[in-house]
Amino acid sequence: MALNYEVKKRAFGFDKTKTEKYVAQMKTLGVVGFKDLCDEVSKIGMAPRGVVKLVLDGLIDTLNMDLNKGFSVQLGEFGCFRPGINAKSQEKLEEVTASTIYRRKIIFTPGVYFKDMLTRASVEKLNFTGSVSGEGSNSDGGGSGSDGDENENPLG
Repeated sequence: MALNYEVKKRAFGFDKTKTEKYVAQMKTLGVVGFKDLCDEVSKIGMAPRGVVKLVLDGLIDTLNMDLNKGFSVQLGEFGCFRPGINAKSQEKLEEVTASTIYRRKIIFTPGVYFKDMLTRASVEKLNFTGSVSGEGSNSDGGGSGSDGDENENPLG
């Protein structure tokens, strides 16, 4: 198994010329739905699918409650979920209010288990036809986690 990427042309706005460069971009192969995830966990964990669904639903509800209270939630080697915000900067201290917050998000930082997996994962270039080229390598680093894309909903 490998992580697949494709090459994309991007305009970088770091200078006045808006220079276009090529960059590798992660390409996911699809989405594993909740039902399929429950089935997979049931097979690996040897627990009935209904029990797996019950536990995952309970975990999601508990994460929701604790994050809503403002707590970070550490799930062992899995990682840590924490609430986050994006806010507009203001000139004066008094101008910073709740109305300057324009996005609430959930930030996930992977734990040791996922960081180790990312370190060991090979990386392969995905051709435009959808096939994988022979080019691949092992990564020296891991990911730092998502900062919570506004289109993401990490809790489903």
